[in-house]
Amino acid sequence: MSSSGEFGARTSAFYRRVLETLLERHVEFLVGGSFAFYRHTGIERPTKDIDVFLRRTDLPFALESLREAGFETDLVYPHWLAKARCGGAAVDLIFSSGNGVSVVDDAWFASAPEAGVLGLTVKISPVEELIWSKAFVMERERFDGADIVHLIAAQGEQIDWDHLLDRFGTNGRVLLAHLVLFGYVYPDKRHLVPSYVLERLIAELRREEQEEVPVPTAACRGTLLSREQYLFDIEQRGAVDARVAPFGAMSLDDVSQWTNAIPRARRVGLSRARSRRKASAALSESKGQDNDVESTSQVCGSR
Repeated sequence: MSSSGEFGARTSAFYRRVLETLLERHVEFLVGGSFAFYRHTGIERPTKDIDVFLRRTDLPFALESLREAGFETDLVYPHWLAKARCGGAAVDLIFSSGNGVSVVDDAWFASAPEAGVLGLTVKISPVEELIWSKAFVMERERFDGADIVHLIAAQGEQIDWDHLLDRFGTNGRVLLAHLVLFGYVYPDKRHLVPSYVLERLIAELRREEQEEVPVPTAACRGTLLSREQYLFDIEQRGAVDARVAPFGAMSLDDVSQWTNAIPRARRVGLSRARSRRKASAALSESKGQDNDVESTSQVCGSR
C-alpha cells in the first residue's frame, strides 16, 4: 500500500505532492481509507484515491496551501468534505462524516500511529476513529460492518475501549450491534471484546427500554446510517430527521445537498416510488369517496 505503483506515475506524483504540501505547511492531518485499514489489519485491497482527515479549523489554511501549490480545491459538502484536484484525480479532505456525527477533533491525533504512504512517513487514522466513523455506514450499496469486524480481530487487544465507548455516547446501540456481529463472525475471538464493554452497552440498552420516548419528539435515527434508505420515513411518514438540530449537527441545507448527491438512477427510483405511493393513496381516497356516495344512495333509496 505504500508503493506508488497502485495509481500510476502521474496520479501517484499528485497524491504525494498533496501530502508533501500539507507537511511543508505544517498542516496536521491523518491518512485514512484503505491505507489506514491495511496498516491496522494487514488486508490489502484496491483503492483509487487517498482520504486525508483534518480538523475543520485547519481546512481553510490547508485549501489555501494546496491552491498555492497549483491544485484546484473545492468545498464539495460544507458539513464534511472538501477535495483537492489535478486532472481527473482527487484527494478527499475529510473533517467530519456524511451524517455529521464523526467530527475530526484533537482526539483523532492524540494516539495516531505512523506509517509509510507513497514513500512518506505520515500519521494514519487510529483504529478507534476508523471504527467510529465506519460504524454508521450502512447504505444499500455499501456496508462497512466487515471492516469493523476485521479491525477488532486485528487490533482488539490494543483498542482503547473506554475511548470508543465515549465516542459512541448515546449511539451505543450501533456499537453493540457491530460487537454482536463480531462475536458471530469470530466465535473464537470473542475474548478480544472486554466483558465490561458488552455489559455496559447492554445495561444502557435495558435502561433505554424502560424509558418512554415522547412520540411528538421521536426522531428517526435511520438517516444517521443511510442517507437514502430512510427517506421514506422522513418524507412520507413525517418522522423527525435525527441529523438535524436539535438532535443532530446538520442544517436543512446540508441534508438537502447530501440527499441530492444520491446517484441519479436511485433518485429516479425514489421519485417513482413516491409517485406510485401518491397515486395509490389518491386511488384509495377516490374509492373511499365512491363508496360513501354509493352508501348514501342506498340509504336514500331505502327510503
